[in-house]
Amino acid sequence: MFKHFIISFLANRQKKAILKWAENPITGQNETLKKLISSGEKTLFGRDHNFNAINSYGSFKKNIPIVDYEKLKPYINKIIQGKANVLWPGRPKYFAITSGTTSGAKYIPITKESLPNHLEGAKDALLMYIANTGNTKALNGKHIFLQGSPILEVKGGIKTGRLSGISAHHTPLYLRLSRLPSHQTNCIEDWEEKIDAIVKETIAQDMRIMSGIPSWLQMYFEKLKEASNKPIGELFPNFQLLIYGGVSYAPYKKKFEKLIGRKIDSVEVYPASEGFFAFQDQQESDDLLLILNSGIFYEFIKEQDFLESKHNRLSLEEIEIGTNYVLIISTSAGLWAYNTGDTVKFTSTSPYKIVVTGRIKQFLSAFGEHVIVKEVENAIEKTCADTGAIINEFTVAPKFGAETSGSFHEWFIDFESEPENIRQFEKTLDKNLQDQNKYYKDLVQGKVISSLSVERICNKGFNKYMKSIGKLGSQNKIPKISNDRKIADELYRLNVIEER
Repeated sequence: MFKHFIISFLANRQKKAILKWAENPITGQNETLKKLISSGEKTLFGRDHNFNAINSYGSFKKNIPIVDYEKLKPYINKIIQGKANVLWPGRPKYFAITSGTTSGAKYIPITKESLPNHLEGAKDALLMYIANTGNTKALNGKHIFLQGSPILEVKGGIKTGRLSGISAHHTPLYLRLSRLPSHQTNCIEDWEEKIDAIVKETIAQDMRIMSGIPSWLQMYFEKLKEASNKPIGELFPNFQLLIYGGVSYAPYKKKFEKLIGRKIDSVEVYPASEGFFAFQDQQESDDLLLILNSGIFYEFIKEQDFLESKHNRLSLEEIEIGTNYVLIISTSAGLWAYNTGDTVKFTSTSPYKIVVTGRIKQFLSAFGEHVIVKEVENAIEKTCADTGAIINEFTVAPKFGAETSGSFHEWFIDFESEPENIRQFEKTLDKNLQDQNKYYKDLVQGKVISSLSVERICNKGFNKYMKSIGKLGSQNKIPKISNDRKIADELYRLNVIEER
């Protein structure tokens, strides 16, 4: 009882602190910007961009252009060469390594000042859940976070690894005692071998909290069910909470409910190598509370402006509900006006809440439709609800015909439970996507392109694809949409498409 009292007390105290900064967002953001500029003034980047002349948000935008990793790379290289005071005072504590589309491996700095942002976001999400639900029993048993290896290498004198592996070194004591898997198992590099070892370590434990990217949690659950011949909810009767991030949970929801065998609470989080940006603060709604007290200054560019190379940056107080924005950040890790590549929409300004809509480089506009990730996720979710189908994974690519009218969107879907009529499923999915995107609707109804087509992927076919490109497991995930045929052609080459 005393333990539950302490946990409830801490959770409610943290909820009050969260509500306090959430109720004063603009003041907090202005203070954050001043502190960031003051700290960055004596750095190489600060001297190169006249930080000493910045005295307003307007002068901040004037002096600091939007940067991506390619533009920041010369500064990162100087840090790797051993220089200090380059992007932030001193030298980073870590590099979080992540894959880039044009840069190869990206080395994202994490400083002593920015590290708490990465660690406290997940803690705040859990404490807010406890404060709102009163469910302290979730902390009584074991928990697991499916993550990358905690083994860190050294790059330029700085410890380097996957963000999840870095975070594993800073798990709070109250969670460390109940955390699984073991360090030895967590260090296994081969994902399939690692999952098998995790199953062996956890199958007889009192698992209560599980977290990770949905697609890899799904793989873990399938292995558990195969080994025990029981639904996850029966195998772990005290399983209380699912914490997920990285991709939308909605397309996987039916499959998870089937694997678990009962409904459980879930909390979505929005972490990235560049920062921990938001978390779901209410069970009643799926949107995410933007974190505004953690050393991050946010800016936003309307998606359409960005695509037209108009970098009209907006501060938090200038945003509009329902508009798709590219997320730009400046942080206490020395990322300045940094393009995250993510797109978000605001659902509320009191407090500021968002939904993640995708990646600015991850869209399908081969025929001028500009379909984004959130739209295909919403379309497949509704179609599954309409038809009773359950999916494991999917991706979408353009199919180019000899004539434009012979072109269409080709969906590759791994079904857990197939629809009774695949043709009706295609028609329903096409209608639902038209409802999501008016440009796509105009193209199809105007017979500029044909209605979409579905190709069925064999069980674990996507795992075979990810393994073929060396990205099976960890924090890797298959893109939901592509503007080219690279993934589609590889799926055909691997012969994972079932005959009609």
